[in-house]
Amino acid sequence: MATIDDIRTELRRVRYPGFPRDIVTLGVVRGITVHEGRATILVAPGTSKPEVIAALGEAIEAAVCRHPEIDAVDVQVAGGETEHAAVTRPFDERAPLPGVRRVLAIASGKGGVGKSTVAVNLALALNTRGLRVGLLDADIYGPSIPLMMGVPEARPQAAQDKRIVPVERYGLSLMSMGFFLDDESPVIWRGPMVMSVVRQFLKDVLWGELDILVVDLPPGTGDAQLTVMQQVPVAGGVIVTTPQDVALQDVRRGIAMFQTVNAPVLGVIENMSYYVCPSCGRREDVFAHGGGRREAHVLGTEFLGEIALLPEIRASMDRGAPLVAADARHPVSEVFAAIALKVLAALDRGDRAAAPC
Repeated sequence: MATIDDIRTELRRVRYPGFPRDIVTLGVVRGITVHEGRATILVAPGTSKPEVIAALGEAIEAAVCRHPEIDAVDVQVAGGETEHAAVTRPFDERAPLPGVRRVLAIASGKGGVGKSTVAVNLALALNTRGLRVGLLDADIYGPSIPLMMGVPEARPQAAQDKRIVPVERYGLSLMSMGFFLDDESPVIWRGPMVMSVVRQFLKDVLWGELDILVVDLPPGTGDAQLTVMQQVPVAGGVIVTTPQDVALQDVRRGIAMFQTVNAPVLGVIENMSYYVCPSCGRREDVFAHGGGRREAHVLGTEFLGEIALLPEIRASMDRGAPLVAADARHPVSEVFAAIALKVLAALDRGDRAAAPC
């Protein structure tokens, strides 16, 4: 006899129209009953569009009827204004930030891969192309942008409308939780507080006219990442990794996160790719090599570039003078300039693909 769990398993094969996530995970399925070979499925589709509701019904019937002990499927749509209002179409809250043309998210599946270093230097490289760029540090628990940008003591001001004025440095508009903390203040908050601050940094900051807002996401796939994706349309995501397997296995999670919210993945950057001895010039693949390129190929996304493991990078970030800002002719700065060009090209391709015919 078919059980409710059996039916739920079949429903996990059904994706919400236009989204890569299944209807069980998204909370669309509100009830399941099984009686004498008939399965009744109660759904709250979060939309009144008849074409979406019809597509859902057909997909649900096809999936559930695959079970050998189900003879009939009855799909019922939850009704009532209260019930409908409580279930919105996933990510319906997303709205463009006034004046911000594109949002670019920098992510990593795990910590310790140098994601923030990459985000800072990539933002600066985009700025050197003549673009107006903002940099949002969305890592509430471990903010590092103020130190890396050489403004750890800066404190944002409030405008007359009580919105927050970002800190300016090296031509970038900056916002970070680090501007509101001293060196010894830990952030010990639950998820809702983190989500609230991320929303405020997006919506209540006077970003002004920006070509790109670079968002340095915290490592992993948690509350802060989900909040960014729910609040604003993300033009593209970049995944930062290192060559070793323990980092590469998390690349897929990062890519899956962007796919879940229909945000295009622009490519993969391999950081700490190799080390060159300053005395003899010999190259050493400390963390193996080429894993990022291979993983990008397997996952069908672009490999944006590799960045060497160099003491100058670490030193430049510690003193608040990133290499791209301090020495545009440094080999690392040139690598970031090349990556910036690839990112811009990918964003332009996305714009053309989204444009109406």
